[in-house]
Amino acid sequence: MTNTQTAAARSRVRPAMRALVGGIAMACALQAVAATTPGASTTTFRGIQIEVIGQGRPVLMIPGFNSAGETWRKTCEALQVDRVQCHIVTLPGFAGQPAAKDARPGAWTSDMGDRLLAYVREHKLERPVAMGHSLGGFLAMDMAVKQPQAFERLVIVDSLPFYSAAFNPVATSELMKPVAEATRAGMLGQDDAAFRAALPMHLRGMSRDPAGIQALTAWSLASDRATSGQAMYELMTRDLRGDVAAIRVPTLVLGAWAAYQPMGATEASTRGVFEAGYRQLPGVRIEMSKAGYHFLMWDDPTWLQAQVRGFIGADAQQ
Repeated sequence: MTNTQTAAARSRVRPAMRALVGGIAMACALQAVAATTPGASTTTFRGIQIEVIGQGRPVLMIPGFNSAGETWRKTCEALQVDRVQCHIVTLPGFAGQPAAKDARPGAWTSDMGDRLLAYVREHKLERPVAMGHSLGGFLAMDMAVKQPQAFERLVIVDSLPFYSAAFNPVATSELMKPVAEATRAGMLGQDDAAFRAALPMHLRGMSRDPAGIQALTAWSLASDRATSGQAMYELMTRDLRGDVAAIRVPTLVLGAWAAYQPMGATEASTRGVFEAGYRQLPGVRIEMSKAGYHFLMWDDPTWLQAQVRGFIGADAQQ
């Protein structure tokens, strides 16, 4: 290899290494916080890593696609004044966690929901709040459909009952299967270099926070590609729009739209997408962030924390 080729190779590697080092540093910081927070502990339940922080009312906090539970860190800290016990999830196969080799074939999302329901049951969490971002919000809805009495209320952050309908209003599960299969095959068919090179394009609209993008890059590189591909396939083809009619607990949906403004989206038009998706969910409350991108807990934290505290606080329970 020539000096020029060596320099070029190093220039390609350095950004990925910086992201990976940033992710490792974040993971170490997470462990340090857990070690110094009174009553904090980390356990693994059926392949799912769960960190427990605080004492009081249980809140199950589920992150999104390829993400670590760290996405909920600041939100958990803000809720401590309300005596909340955070159960912060990192799903198998994501952000460096080992993949669940025993996951049900073709039913990863349903299987993860069942495992989390088992965690709630076996740890005797009395009707916790389920809070999910993106894929985590989809899992929260799926669990509440399966066991309507398992949770006291739901907080759904920038997620829809049918992901594909956000981009195609006439989409159906059957119509989306070939597209979803092509997406999954494309993810699995990329070599590491191509996957790494494509990440900036995929992640740039996820957050306004450069540190957040760095963490997402590291988590994506550390995620199991087969798990990611299956999760994306199911998000694109599973339609819960009719099923959410079975949910009987108060539900708060927090939506983001600003990242799509360059493509012509407005707050009103994006709210319309959310209202259409949740039309059959009784009593759902939908609120839209003014400026946050997909990771609202990073981009609009004060607003998100106020929305959540107002919804799950003591006054909301009466």
